[in-house]
Amino acid sequence: MAVGIGAKPTPCTQVHDLVTWLVDRGLKGASQEDILQGYCDQMVALGVPLWRFFLGQRAFHPKFGNIGFNWMADEGVTSQVFEYRETPSEDWLQSPLFAMVEQGLSEIRFDLRSQTDYQEFPLLVSLKERGVTDYVAAGLKFTDEDFSIESNAGSEGVLLSWSTNDPKGFDPNHLDAIRASLPHLGLALKSSANRRMASDLLKVYLGRDAGRRVLSGEIQRGSSREINAVICLFDLRGFTSLAEQIPGAELIEMLNDYFGLAVAAIQSKGGNILKFMGDGILAIFDLGDLEADAVAALEAAKDLDRAVRTRNLEREAQGLTVTDFTLALHAGPLLYGNIGAENRLDFTVIGPSVNLAARISDMHVSVGRNIIVSENVQQVAGEASHDLVSLGRYMLRGVSEPIELFTIYSPS
Repeated sequence: MAVGIGAKPTPCTQVHDLVTWLVDRGLKGASQEDILQGYCDQMVALGVPLWRFFLGQRAFHPKFGNIGFNWMADEGVTSQVFEYRETPSEDWLQSPLFAMVEQGLSEIRFDLRSQTDYQEFPLLVSLKERGVTDYVAAGLKFTDEDFSIESNAGSEGVLLSWSTNDPKGFDPNHLDAIRASLPHLGLALKSSANRRMASDLLKVYLGRDAGRRVLSGEIQRGSSREINAVICLFDLRGFTSLAEQIPGAELIEMLNDYFGLAVAAIQSKGGNILKFMGDGILAIFDLGDLEADAVAALEAAKDLDRAVRTRNLEREAQGLTVTDFTLALHAGPLLYGNIGAENRLDFTVIGPSVNLAARISDMHVSVGRNIIVSENVQQVAGEASHDLVSLGRYMLRGVSEPIELFTIYSPS
């Protein structure tokens, strides 16, 4: 059987510089990749015959639950993600890390030179075939919850392993170096992971640009700046009636499907999603130049139109409900920043240009087109490779002057 490493970690003067470096990296918010590369390099410099190092850590992300980092002596640091799963994968259940967690051990070791019970673990068999002689693993929990690499509700913490291909394996001094540095490595990684988690969550829930701004300190109510940008309003057609006709789960699946297409088209051209509003999306294109904003918005609109047509054919073939979309584009000055209450803020855009974009969005039924572009966008787009066709001049509610509207001509 595998055995626990045993004795409590003891101070090791040889790793003092490494510990100091880890604390400094953690305080300065270094990335996990930088921390791990430096840690492994310094462990090798200390004489620890490290050949492979692995770290598994929870990631707060809507698609994947955990992230793994792998360091190899001849490759450096690489990473992989572990997607959320309803049931654990066989790779996890057959791993020595799972055995360590399942047995309630904080540390475990397999001396591949003398032990034979490692053969129940495919990973260790593979490492043995590649010349590994010794394998050590440990876990550090940042909460009291149980560990899991693939669960949605896994513990905040890290699972780590060290492997060597030295014929003598790890000696007591090597293990002392691992133990003495481990808590400091854990703290540095926790600091880095917390910032990464905050960045990921803010990007997911606020949008890429707004999330970055909030994380950088733009959090005071009323703080805003004026920008010239293109406003984009996306909506699904007939969503209210569809909501009364199809089951809730199917409705959510449909909404996510079309939202996925819209977000991909907008973000691929540099747009920023500010918020989801029922069956609609508010986005802006703010690339630093209004002409570039207009061109990017028009390209996104054309791409989205093609993507929805293609997806509707696929959904029809699968017997799924299909719908269409509307998109309104307008350009002008905006106030971009924090509004709301002291304990609940929204990072968004406000101003007359936003109101006018909403009025334009209300014109889809009247003009019979799913994409409407204001004269402001048409004027600043310049000689863009889009055939903009006039839909006429209209008086919009709350607007004192008539405005000319356009659509993108797209051959069927």
